[in-house]
Amino acid sequence: MNGRATAARPPSRRLLRSLAVVAALALSVAACTTTGPGSSTGDGPQRVTLQLQWSTQGQFAGYLAAVDQGFYAKRGLDVQIKEGGVDIVPQTVLAQGQADYAIAWVPKALASREQGAAITDVAQIFQRSGTYQVAFADKGITSAADLRGKRVGNWGFGNEFELFAGMTAAGLTPASDVTLVQQQFDMQALLSGEIDAAQAMSYNEYAQVLEAQNPATGQLYTPADFSVINWNDTGTAMLQDAIWASTERLSDPGYEDTTTRFIAGSIEGWAYCRENVESCRDIVVKAGSTLGASHQLWQVNEVNKLIWPSPAAGAGAIDPAAWEQTVRVARTAVNADGQTVLTRDPDPEAYTNTYVERAVGMLKSEGVDVVGAGYTPTTVTLNPGGS
Repeated sequence: MNGRATAARPPSRRLLRSLAVVAALALSVAACTTTGPGSSTGDGPQRVTLQLQWSTQGQFAGYLAAVDQGFYAKRGLDVQIKEGGVDIVPQTVLAQGQADYAIAWVPKALASREQGAAITDVAQIFQRSGTYQVAFADKGITSAADLRGKRVGNWGFGNEFELFAGMTAAGLTPASDVTLVQQQFDMQALLSGEIDAAQAMSYNEYAQVLEAQNPATGQLYTPADFSVINWNDTGTAMLQDAIWASTERLSDPGYEDTTTRFIAGSIEGWAYCRENVESCRDIVVKAGSTLGASHQLWQVNEVNKLIWPSPAAGAGAIDPAAWEQTVRVARTAVNADGQTVLTRDPDPEAYTNTYVERAVGMLKSEGVDVVGAGYTPTTVTLNPGGS
């Protein structure tokens, strides 16, 4: 077009259709050259943003290792990892289009989905729950039933439902049979005697008590000083860290392909951490963790236990039975306010194994062990304060 007016007949329909195609192509090119989540820059790698649910620590070592070791890069991805925090809800960040993928616990993400967040679990990285209830051994608390009449700490914010389900299954009414105490995200209330049992993650807060000095001996506490209730043993465990994707964007073949490649890079990162615990500890520390080196080594080792060995279908596969148990607990366990996590069953689009199956197939063809059947944890010696 030269911009000059003409008195000739109106443009033909064919010309108008051609102009529409050109305009659409221009918009497509513009979209591909943006710098937001999921964008690419020319012929370079595709930029992808991952939102974590907490600050940099061994809980996320596999993703950090995938960046550090080039597992994402070799699949054409430039992955930017965003730290989480107390005031960051990763599934909301994803649903609002501010990230391409997010790491979130299944019950919390399903609650957000029930409230309208269009997100889908595309890879269940943690196959087991890492939540404990920890007490001093001399309190005689070895099961949920033993919590009757005790001061029981919990974090709230949706972290408490395994505990409440466990107490309910043991015949306790949580709102009246125990004294519930709002616990900080540490173990100080337990160590000081303010509470009888504390909520803890196997890979974080439990290590904190083992890094503390026993005033009676002058040495660090040992596992023998504590009793642990593991909700995996009671039938009330819930699925935790998973990779969540945008449900709506999964209808786009390009995003589907990116999702497969992202999951493959992530699983390879976790496989690397399975075999290279100390290296992944160093990667986490280098990435800016504020926690000590021995604490981070403990974290990576304990998180590996939640992933490996994985199901025969491979790491990241979503086990329908574990999913159904999580949903059951989320629908039936009632907290102190009488609330459940979910009010109805999630719809079928809440999870899919489609992309993890593709990713596992890709990794198998590359010779990556995606099951870890022979996995053996290492032994970690904690230093005072986790240093």
